[in-house]
Amino acid sequence: MSAPPRPRAGDWRGCELGERTVTYDERDAILYALAVGAEATDLDLVFEERLRVLPTFALTLAQWAPDALGSLGAFDIRTAVHGAQRFQVTSPLPRSGKLSMRAYVGEVWDKGSAAVFEVVVVSDCSIATWSLFAPGRGGFGGERGPAAPSAPAGPPGHAAEVATAPNQAALYRLLGDRHAMHIDPDAARAAGQPGPFLHGLCSMAAATLPLARASGAHPADLVRLEGRFAAPVFPGDRLTARAWDRTGPQPPPTGGAHAAPTVELRFELLGGGRPVVSGGRAGFSV
Repeated sequence: MSAPPRPRAGDWRGCELGERTVTYDERDAILYALAVGAEATDLDLVFEERLRVLPTFALTLAQWAPDALGSLGAFDIRTAVHGAQRFQVTSPLPRSGKLSMRAYVGEVWDKGSAAVFEVVVVSDCSIATWSLFAPGRGGFGGERGPAAPSAPAGPPGHAAEVATAPNQAALYRLLGDRHAMHIDPDAARAAGQPGPFLHGLCSMAAATLPLARASGAHPADLVRLEGRFAAPVFPGDRLTARAWDRTGPQPPPTGGAHAAPTVELRFELLGGGRPVVSGGRAGFSV
């Protein structure tokens, strides 16, 4: 008896991935801050008595969702890569507690030779969307999806170095994304890289620290973030964040805790002179 045909990539659109409640404490939030580049002197990020939780910490709590889609067989987990991320903050994360999340497949884009699956995770604190590039799953007759954003015109208004540490991928993986390619040289080579590479969400979150300083904000005041992962980053690489101011303070997309105006930046993260995160946008409440 033959096996049933494999669902087309487009058939996964709207698929529910379930709900999950994750418990965390102050130690987890502090470990996250250290893993994305906070210094020991950043007391409001690493000292429990003054702690403000970085909003992007929520992304580590939601890592189960894109992993769940891969486990269901939507794509080959050995070859699929994290192509882009969108993140909108609706409420600050408490220092510790529980976060309940619901996940589902949003759009599935047809890139011809590949498909892009969008995994959406909704909680009381944020809405996060993973774009997962899956080779060999395209050609199902779906829409191609939005084009990559163009680079801003003119010189950047801000530039800052983002130094990564040799042990940064080993540290960040303790927060939930334990894919072997970030720690095991053999797994990294199987994924087409010369060695273990840094998680894209780690390098993007690391860039928000100097971006916040450039906009006169605190990194815990992040209200939105997005970008495309254009090239791998290897632990120990020295990166440069370049940012362009938008036209001025922008109203936030939601009310509640983030009803104050926000400052918007467009940015890119460079490593070795080439973009490793492109089409970046970051907003901070001020």
